Amino acid sequence: MDRRLITHANWTLLAITALLFFIGVANLYSAGGVRFEDGISIAPFYQKQLIWGAAGLGCMTVFIIFDYRHLRTLSVPFFLLSLVLLALVPLVGKTVYGAKRWLDLGFFSLQPGETAKIAGILLCANLLSRFKDSLGWRSLFFILGAAALPCALIFAQPDLGTTLLLIFLCGGMILFHGVKKYVFRTCCVAFPLLLPLGWLGLKDYQKERILTFLEPSKDLQGAGYHITQSQIAIGSGELWGKGFQGGTQSMLRFLPEKHTDFAVAVFGEEWGFLGCIALLALFCCFLLCIITTARNAKDQFGSMLCAGIFFYFFWQILINMGMVAGLMPVVGVPLPFLSYGGTATIVNFILLGIVLNISMRRFMFKVN
Repeated sequence: MDRRLITHANWTLLAITALLFFIGVANLYSAGGVRFEDGISIAPFYQKQLIWGAAGLGCMTVFIIFDYRHLRTLSVPFFLLSLVLLALVPLVGKTVYGAKRWLDLGFFSLQPGETAKIAGILLCANLLSRFKDSLGWRSLFFILGAAALPCALIFAQPDLGTTLLLIFLCGGMILFHGVKKYVFRTCCVAFPLLLPLGWLGLKDYQKERILTFLEPSKDLQGAGYHITQSQIAIGSGELWGKGFQGGTQSMLRFLPEKHTDFAVAVFGEEWGFLGCIALLALFCCFLLCIITTARNAKDQFGSMLCAGIFFYFFWQILINMGMVAGLMPVVGVPLPFLSYGGTATIVNFILLGIVLNISMRRFMFKVN
């Protein structure tokens, strides 16, 4: 590899990511517990996460080596492949917690919804980079129509969290590119009017989650249990926290999904308000590195790719932390690098590899 590529790499972003990942592993270790599948005890979550992290590091390295501009050619085939994988889920998918979202490949379970995020970013970046001017109605509907295909398949699983993330991700990329003023004004008026239609499309348990968010005390032992226990855990951490492995809510198993969606509640209980502020500051630096890379990219495709990756992480961080704090409904969105997840961890590292790729090659070619 050319030494200039290594020199131009965003080492700050890499260091922040490594720190976030190992904070997540330590948090999983503190959360404790061993997962059971079919009555057989398997490795604790933190050990599994280290394995996924090593696999993600290998994938990240692969995505750093080649010129990222080749991804434009691969975006359409990869998008079609992701649609095929999503279509297979209802037919041969594995059901977990009442939702069929995984494909059992024997040695691990693939979640096509996660790979669809990469495919969506690549396709939107490809399409948006072809439009030099702000988007009008025709180009806007063309891009939204392509994004609607994976959203519909994921929503049918059902997976509201990933569906919303894809919608927000695509919307963020469109706004980053720019739309005509009359299009933006019309959308601002139309969006609130279309919300009732979205409510009608939700399943009963999804509606219950939203109603519980508005009034958690209505069902403390049922739909409101997750939010209530999460708020108790974070609040009990107070200013300084209870210390590493000192959280009672997580250790006594009052806190549900402490390894995945509510991992940051474990962190908040142990490290308190100041620890949460430090974690949030770390995520802000992480996002700043990505958006800076987007601004410095030498071609529009690279810029749009980084913008998509920025919104991918931004919305997950915002939704998960808002959900855990009781500021948003529970929709099942993990926190990057802190929540346990095999496919999600690999996807996070792949996207990081793409950002580093763009950063490393920003001086290697002229603007098209």
